[in-house]
Amino acid sequence: MNIVIPTGAGISAESGLATLRGRNGLRDGHRIDDVCKPEALEARASAQQPLRVLTFLRSFEPGGVERVALRLHHAWLASGADARLVMGRTGGAMRREWPGLEPVVLCSEAVPTARWETLWMILHLPGAIRRIQPDVLFCAGNSYTIVAVMMRLLLGKACPPIAAKMSNDLVRTDLPSPIRLLYHAWLRIQGRMLNRIIGMAPPMRAEIAELMRAPADHIAIINDPSLDEADIQRLSAARAAAFAAAVPRGPGKRFLAVGRLAAQKNFGLLLEAFARMAGPDDRLSIVGEGGERPKLEAQLKRLSLQGKVRLPGHLNPLDTEFAAADALVLSSDYEGVPAVVAEALASGLPIISTNCSASIDYMLGGGRFGVLVPVGDATALADAMADVASMQFDARAAREQARQFTVQVASDLYLALMSGPARA
Repeated sequence: MNIVIPTGAGISAESGLATLRGRNGLRDGHRIDDVCKPEALEARASAQQPLRVLTFLRSFEPGGVERVALRLHHAWLASGADARLVMGRTGGAMRREWPGLEPVVLCSEAVPTARWETLWMILHLPGAIRRIQPDVLFCAGNSYTIVAVMMRLLLGKACPPIAAKMSNDLVRTDLPSPIRLLYHAWLRIQGRMLNRIIGMAPPMRAEIAELMRAPADHIAIINDPSLDEADIQRLSAARAAAFAAAVPRGPGKRFLAVGRLAAQKNFGLLLEAFARMAGPDDRLSIVGEGGERPKLEAQLKRLSLQGKVRLPGHLNPLDTEFAAADALVLSSDYEGVPAVVAEALASGLPIISTNCSASIDYMLGGGRFGVLVPVGDATALADAMADVASMQFDARAAREQARQFTVQVASDLYLALMSGPARA
């Protein structure tokens, strides 16, 4: 029951209740402009409301960008923010990992949109924004910035502020020169359209400033929250249990790779490198699913690697895979701040990686936790894999490095960052 007491001039100071009015006018600390103007009243009301954040994703299909976005969304809800999740469709293997999340869906599930889901989102997200009226839009990664920019163009002044995370390398040396020039031009457009641009590790600040030409006060760095503190404890315990069991594994090395079976990950390079260095007892597991599977299976047969290489598809959790491996191998052409590297650090697992992002050396502690080789160099990758047993590695220090990339650290930092433009 709500009881309203109209008081005319207001409750008096003699009542013992706090008022804005003192004996000589307003109470100390209050200016008339801060109390009486409509915009001041609106600002006071807005400040009392939890921040309403709209995150838009295509689906629950496995991907590092989507997994981190769902992790943040869940943390924002837990902290009391008015977090809203909008999806093009609800299909995907990660759906069972987030049973409590109920997204707003942009279409009837009867309409197949997977082949053109970005266009579908561009067409239907404006309506969801008008209905939900968020304070800020959260753009989860580079593959979603086309949607964010189109919202700015379609909605104009009605578009909420946009905070966008840069989830991939911006230089993109893998692209042919003419296409790379066009891509860099596209980055500059984003730099003008996005209100806040978030790099996932400190080395990305200079990259964003140079290539996106965004104002310095529009750039922020928040280490990518690809882990939960509980993940670190679980992964560490699984590896410790595997060592404590002391089950004989034979003389061979065990290599692990994790990611979508997509061209960006260049698992074909990894298969070539493994074929060059593998002894009779060495084994490789490539965990993930995607459109490159037929091509990789054909290459596997061509290199006579049957029985040595596993392609088990999407697996979650990965505790037993990390616990059984001798090293994680990252063969990508380009990355941002790979979540699987943070998971390997948490597990206490050495890492062999191509130099595929501005942040990868930072993640590997300048060489303390792994080895970097040139992108696309199968010989260098094979040599590093062959020498994994001689790698100096401090598992305890690696886990401390992983703690920089937890949602417990990042969640409130994101909300504070997004509150600035949202309340402006």
